Amino acid sequence: MVRKKIVFLGSKPIGYRCLYHLLQEQDALNVEVAGILTQHRKEFSGDGDLLSLAQKHEVSVLEDLDALPECDIIYSVQYHQILKQEHINKASQIAVNLHMAPLPEYRGSNQFSYAIIQEKSEFGTTIHQIDERIDHGAILFQKRFPIPDNCWVNDLYELTFSASVKLFQQTLKHIIEGNYNPVPQQSLMHKYGTSLHFRQEIADLKKIDLSWDKEKIERHIRATAMPGFEPPYAEIDGQKIYLSTTAS
Repeated sequence: MVRKKIVFLGSKPIGYRCLYHLLQEQDALNVEVAGILTQHRKEFSGDGDLLSLAQKHEVSVLEDLDALPECDIIYSVQYHQILKQEHINKASQIAVNLHMAPLPEYRGSNQFSYAIIQEKSEFGTTIHQIDERIDHGAILFQKRFPIPDNCWVNDLYELTFSASVKLFQQTLKHIIEGNYNPVPQQSLMHKYGTSLHFRQEIADLKKIDLSWDKEKIERHIRATAMPGFEPPYAEIDGQKIYLSTTAS
């Protein structure tokens, strides 16, 4: 039987974990990773990076989207660029994306922060078909889970990370075999609504107005105090005063 060819587009720790699993399972699943495309930077301290992982398994590293080869499946996990139709067409079967948020509610970026600010009780992770719009294609698989009380953004990220790795692993064979039933996001909007957020919006979310009530201030801090990034802040006399709190 001819092996199906998969091109993997990814970055960040979640991209590393998913690519690692794919490479470990490619013989059992009768597939070949025909190339990877990443941001050419180290992504996963302790276990290396996507580039060294690809080199270890003798997988071609592509320079850009225009170098995509003909393949059966394109699989994107936290890849930073939007594919054009000419890129999507390189996959004869399907192009899919793992989005670390429930769809159609949260397209784009900052999904963890908005879910906490909006006091959502549920979050999730989604595998969807890629089209030319951001996180817009039909849903193939999804996993939802409750958001704990007084959840912090890093905690929600970690919960979503774990759920995303499991969803990738559990559905990979189904994706390869074409065992899925695409559900258009439009059909779910009456139940869940939809939104599209961009990376730069986080700067506004981090700016705290001290005239807000205590609960709102604490919620914005929990939603934006991500380790390794600029903390939330208030401006006093033109200066940033960084804020922190503990969950009550």
